[in-house]
Amino acid sequence: MSHPDPSIWRDMIAYLRSHHADICRQWFEELEPMWLDEGVLQVRVQAPVQKNYLATQCSRPFNEAVQAATGNLVTVRFVSRDAAPPSDTAPSNGRDVSQSHADEDQVVYSPDYTFENFVTGPQNHLAYAASRAVAQQPGNAYNPFFIHGGVGLGKTHLLQAICQTVLMENPNTHICYLSCDAFVNHFIDAVTSGNMHDFRHRYRHVDMLVIDDIHFLAERDRTQEEFFHTFNTLFQAKKQIILSSDSPPSEIPKLEERLVSRFNWGLVARVDKPCYETRVAIIRKKAELRGLEIPDEIVCYIASKVESNTRELEGSLTKVQSMATLTEQPISLELARNALGDEAIVAEPQLSIQSIIDAVVDFYGVKLSDLQSKRRHRSITIPRQVCMYLARKRTNYSLEEIGGYFGGRDHTTVMHAIRTIDERVEIDKSFASQVTQIDRVLVSD
Repeated sequence: MSHPDPSIWRDMIAYLRSHHADICRQWFEELEPMWLDEGVLQVRVQAPVQKNYLATQCSRPFNEAVQAATGNLVTVRFVSRDAAPPSDTAPSNGRDVSQSHADEDQVVYSPDYTFENFVTGPQNHLAYAASRAVAQQPGNAYNPFFIHGGVGLGKTHLLQAICQTVLMENPNTHICYLSCDAFVNHFIDAVTSGNMHDFRHRYRHVDMLVIDDIHFLAERDRTQEEFFHTFNTLFQAKKQIILSSDSPPSEIPKLEERLVSRFNWGLVARVDKPCYETRVAIIRKKAELRGLEIPDEIVCYIASKVESNTRELEGSLTKVQSMATLTEQPISLELARNALGDEAIVAEPQLSIQSIIDAVVDFYGVKLSDLQSKRRHRSITIPRQVCMYLARKRTNYSLEEIGGYFGGRDHTTVMHAIRTIDERVEIDKSFASQVTQIDRVLVSD
């Protein structure tokens, strides 16, 4: 057993920055290479959440790095701050026993996903403030708490920030945090094996149930029934329930009304696409987490090019960082342009519903008053449904808001219209061509 040569660690960090820039974080500087023994490099980690994250998400890159640095078949094992040196009589095999029995379906917390690292703006302020309140008073502030919004807008970040804050205050809190897909699979396995008692005990005896992407319950009647009873048990026991979805409860298709009602009992908060100023702040925060110094002009360039979501912003930052490392050049505006090139993700044009209505009226030769009337003649119904379909595709309006433009129709009518157009586009090439033609006119205007 021996302490590793300091040059090995320096070479490892250099390798990670060169080949795996996306995982590198400023807190890597706090990691300590402690012992190199029998082909295992033990690395001391300061916080449990960092240890678990590294062991589950970063083992392969670190193993690559240590093998590149030593030229030998060495593996990395992450150990706690109070870990003792490996025993000469009980050699380590490099496996972290503390993780061996971990629930593989539980979501792994990311050290990045804390409230301190969450950038707030007009589009997410309510969701952020409510998340802080839930973390401070789980089961009492807002129960259930339901967050909805598009992909990569910060829902998972807020869910993990709540969990990590609660665990910091009370490490013994029993939190069950998983994806809806995992919940469904567990239910199917329990039904198949006749082991419903263990399934129900697993989910109904927790202090906090957190489920990501709850919209995957759609069209799963038996799973919805089971979740309904699980929800009631936890709610009556004043245990916190937190859910996320890409849509508000009322817009999740084929979700039982009693579940929609219960999801609306607490607080439903929406997160939207970040505005320019928020995107600038997000890029700066992501660069800070990586210990990356980036000029303001580069920050502003990325923020102006990438308008979709936080995930794409971070991806663009990774591209710029990786190119700078590989080419051994400083980060400049020219390098950023070369790194992003034509692959920069720009949000699709956001249109007004009125402009969509105008385009459909012109194409089909119908009257605006007819589209907003109660008439159900095919010559009116189809243009009206096309309007709803394009409004959902090209705007951020909710189903209720879209329905309001067409005689106050409810969200179920709008959902039916969208599904009808989707299905017809698939089977009718002529009709698909019509919809595409109208859409092109909208985008080109």
